[in-house]
Amino acid sequence: MATEPMAAVLDGPHAHGCCLGTSSVLFDYWKLTKPDINVLIVISTGAGFWMGTTAALPHFPWMLFLQSLIGTALVASGAATLNQLIEMPYDARMRRTARRPLVSGRICPPHASWFGVGLSVCGVAYLAISTNAVAALLAALTLLSYLFVYTPLKRITPLCTLIGAIPGAAPPLIGWAAARGRLDADAWALFAIVFLWQIPHFMSIAWMYRDDYARAGYLVLPSGANRIRLVTWQTVAASAVLLVVGLIPTMSRLSGFTYFGGALALGGILLHFSVRFARHRTNVAARQLLLVSVLYLPAVFALLVLDKT
Repeated sequence: MATEPMAAVLDGPHAHGCCLGTSSVLFDYWKLTKPDINVLIVISTGAGFWMGTTAALPHFPWMLFLQSLIGTALVASGAATLNQLIEMPYDARMRRTARRPLVSGRICPPHASWFGVGLSVCGVAYLAISTNAVAALLAALTLLSYLFVYTPLKRITPLCTLIGAIPGAAPPLIGWAAARGRLDADAWALFAIVFLWQIPHFMSIAWMYRDDYARAGYLVLPSGANRIRLVTWQTVAASAVLLVVGLIPTMSRLSGFTYFGGALALGGILLHFSVRFARHRTNVAARQLLLVSVLYLPAVFALLVLDKT
């Protein structure tokens, strides 16, 4: 979801070295953390905590809530940084990523390594100290599976999307565990919502940047006729199942009927754009699906939080 490059062609890989102005350096480190993705991660974590806590609003543990968000954001930022470090040679081949701070040489790899490891370790430790061991363990497992399972699989098999959706759906579990110190059945319903949501979301991105991914050697989409079958099946099937799974919080009495109606409408809209994309498979249809998916998740979680029973 980064903007496409321009000056990367003009600048050598270490043209800027590590001697930029302070504000530029800080901004580049900020970009390493992928803040656009972290917004959704923090929203998911917050929703998981909110739904997991049993305290009434006047006694809501705001400090614990904030600590769970900070810890998760730190781990997510570290994971994003280390992911870019691992994928730096491949990012250099993609137009959409060739202007990233590491690829363009604006940040040195050793500095990024210390930054990423520091954020990750501090995040896990912060969760362990400020919340509980379960939340910290979940965050650590999410970090490790994202970096050492999902990341290498992107160059091996198109099934990486499904496998990568597992650590991608962990934030609400971390939030729930931070609130309760354990995971209950309702927490897994939130996990399932985020897991299924990621599939049409990523399929739209993979289709728009399919040539870029192919240049970098990423097998996020198969070749030939299998590509169309996988895109169609994963996008439509995941959105259809999500339409049903999104209603589980009401069925389990975690939320009320306001959420039920809103989730049904939002799920129907996402399914509509998923079917439209699967039928036409154009960049325009993919971009529309991407926009709808980006709006879907915070909207569903907002309804869930507001209509908690």
